[in-house]
Amino acid sequence: MPEFITTTKLDGIGRLVLNRPDKRNAINEPMASEIIECMADFDSDPTVIVIIIEGAEGSFCAGADMSEANAAYRRGERRFNPSQEAANRVGASQKPTIAAINGPAYGAGAALACACDIRICSDSSRFRFPGAEYGLVVGAAALPQIVGGPMAKELIFTSRVIHGSEAKDIGLVNVSVPEQAFNSQVDEIALQIAQASPLALKWSKATINASLNGGDASGMEVQADLLLRGGPDHQSRFGDATKKVTGKN
Repeated sequence: MPEFITTTKLDGIGRLVLNRPDKRNAINEPMASEIIECMADFDSDPTVIVIIIEGAEGSFCAGADMSEANAAYRRGERRFNPSQEAANRVGASQKPTIAAINGPAYGAGAALACACDIRICSDSSRFRFPGAEYGLVVGAAALPQIVGGPMAKELIFTSRVIHGSEAKDIGLVNVSVPEQAFNSQVDEIALQIAQASPLALKWSKATINASLNGGDASGMEVQADLLLRGGPDHQSRFGDATKKVTGKN
């Protein structure tokens, strides 16, 4: 039984909740291991179409557990970085992932949010990338694809706080909504995704990632078309859509 996360599966949605509220959901090594195990479970479960990652009790994630990290560095464990391992596992998922950010997402928490495909935040959320202030590089690989190079440099060089409304303006999040509408907005988008074809979602995500990372996105889209077009899933879904639009089978 996980100690630092909770999980549910309902209506095609796998929900992973960071649940260490006394530490504002800071990621320690056990939590990172639980995140990795949960993502493997969600990825292997055909009933899970889309994954939501959120934090308990008004915080998304305050970052890595600084006390734990400092103790590891004093022991000479210079490569100790379980929160990055967790973020890497989230980023490796073939399924759509949504970061639902309410409250602070700092450091490793911001990196975890950036590892997701879609970010939805409340207007009370706050982001910060303090790596340079702490003598580290955090977010420099992911942020340029999300907000562009010049803005990524500003956020990382200054380590300043970005509030929810600004996060939407600069493209750090897809949607920023008032806190009272936050949960319903997250659920609405997740349910829309959960209605789509799992195979089409998988191939769409892989193709978009290839386009962003310099891969052969055009070739991948052709390959996806050859595999999916005319298959059972496509025929069923397209037949239903045709009947809805034309009234005929």
